[in-house]
Amino acid sequence: DFPLIIARVRRGARIIHTLTHAHLHIWSSSAYFVIMGKLHKTYLSGNRIYACSVCRSHLAQQDEVISKSFHGRHGRAYLMNNVVDVSTGEREDRILITGLHTVADIFCNHCETVIGWKYEEAFEHSQKYKEGKFILEKAKIVKDSPW
Repeated sequence: DFPLIIARVRRGARIIHTLTHAHLHIWSSSAYFVIMGKLHKTYLSGNRIYACSVCRSHLAQQDEVISKSFHGRHGRAYLMNNVVDVSTGEREDRILITGLHTVADIFCNHCETVIGWKYEEAFEHSQKYKEGKFILEKAKIVKDSPW
């Protein structure tokens, strides 16, 4: 066995994991990888897929929607349990409608468009449920249906 290096595809790429076997099961917030020099992109299946409005890269399944009652920089936004094919930017503290949060912008891995953010930390007890969740801005995504 030889180690596989899996790295994010974005400026300032960093190593996410080093694996010592060839069996891979990837479902994470960054599912757009270079594995052994080959670019891999996640394609989701299901009745409704949310995709990047610029490049149509798949981002999430409808089942991942927690709430459609959120607001982003560009209007309405969805709180998502999990997304794919995104990279996270630098962590920063932001004062949002519901208080102070540590967040990181999320970028589409294909076109590098900012499509929302990830809640890294919530400082108020009532907001802790958001930690590790994602905001997808409705203005930055489209609904794709299967063929």
